[in-house]
Amino acid sequence: MLPLLLLAGLLYAENYPYRSDVLWVTVPDHADWLYRTGEKAEVEVRLFRYGMPVDGLEVRYTLADDMLPADRTGTLRLRDGRATLPFGTMKEPGFRDCTLTAELGGKTYTHHIKLGFSPERLEPFTAMPDDFRDFWERNKAEAAKFPLTYTRERAEEYCTDKVDCYLVRLQLNRRGQCVYAYLFYPKHAQKGSCPVVLCPPGAGVKTIKDPLRHAYYAEEGCIRMEMEIHGLDPRLTDAQFREISNAFNGRENGYLTNGLDHRDHYYMKRVYLACVRAIDLLVSLPEWDGRNVVVQGGSQGGALALVTAGLDPRVTACVANHPALSDMARYTTGKAGGYPHFFRQPGMDTPEKLRTMAYYDVVNFARLITAPVYMTWGYNDNTCPPTTSYIVYNVLAGPKEALLTPVNEHWVSEETERGQLRWIQRHLK
Repeated sequence: MLPLLLLAGLLYAENYPYRSDVLWVTVPDHADWLYRTGEKAEVEVRLFRYGMPVDGLEVRYTLADDMLPADRTGTLRLRDGRATLPFGTMKEPGFRDCTLTAELGGKTYTHHIKLGFSPERLEPFTAMPDDFRDFWERNKAEAAKFPLTYTRERAEEYCTDKVDCYLVRLQLNRRGQCVYAYLFYPKHAQKGSCPVVLCPPGAGVKTIKDPLRHAYYAEEGCIRMEMEIHGLDPRLTDAQFREISNAFNGRENGYLTNGLDHRDHYYMKRVYLACVRAIDLLVSLPEWDGRNVVVQGGSQGGALALVTAGLDPRVTACVANHPALSDMARYTTGKAGGYPHFFRQPGMDTPEKLRTMAYYDVVNFARLITAPVYMTWGYNDNTCPPTTSYIVYNVLAGPKEALLTPVNEHWVSEETERGQLRWIQRHLK
């Protein structure tokens, strides 16, 4: 189990805060930030204030394996605003993380950088249970017994001269559990003309933020479903969502730990099956082109995209950014594991919880995917670490492509997101 002090050690500030007077620049001696195991790395460290190099300042550094406590510390002295850091190496595949700290003008400034060592050789700790396929086929069949039931209401506030938008409430079972989604159509979409794209959400209990953000999918001919997973009307106010989250999504009672002691009672079972039911809805639309079913998302949404692609053979393409829920139990080996980093909390390594995790780990769904997959991730990510993104990518057996963006933390650029649509368009049947 990881020490509890790890939590404090991982609370890094963002590398490039908006409107900061201070800028860190770290330049590894390999342009791609990648090395072979046993190969020593060096990083040039630069620090600027108001765009001018800071001279003579002491910089403290710590080095650690990805997501783990520091195992080496030291100091550097800047000369003409720069210094060389002997980064070291790794004997086994993985990532090393260096955190830099400097005091300047009475404030503390931090920065970090991760370098990879033979990450293409990273392998998962999580094994697939013998009855993994049977478990999910049985649950999919049970969920499918409930007839496809949904309401659709025009959302005028998100309609434009190019896009029509509808708010959908999709009922999942006779208990009345549901999910909500915004459906975006190209204006005047014709029967049988549109690929469909399912976009599950990132982690949290929250509204569907800025639904028009990806309206360009519909503008370019796709039907896109922006989905939530908790059965909460996205028209609730931000204050109402905060109250709900505070009441039911704390560290000790969060939805990602809810029911984790038993595979049949885990909260995410309904979520995974809801994604399949969302595909049922999308392929029932008369405007669907009858061929193309795409899943796309980031973080928890990236995990759900991969899960859906593994569960549902109707998926023809998958796009995932830095997927969460990946090789989660790897922390039990003393190495980096995936979000939500269960093992920061005591008591999460029981046999029952570990058994359940294996049925919900993205690694095991990735093993089943046959559709083309496009993944992107950054190395500086401390939410969904590069170690687990590589592990997921390495187990994919079908067609796959990766966009590696080492400097990225837990974000992707607008250009990267638009590039994902271009990738999807190239893979339409």
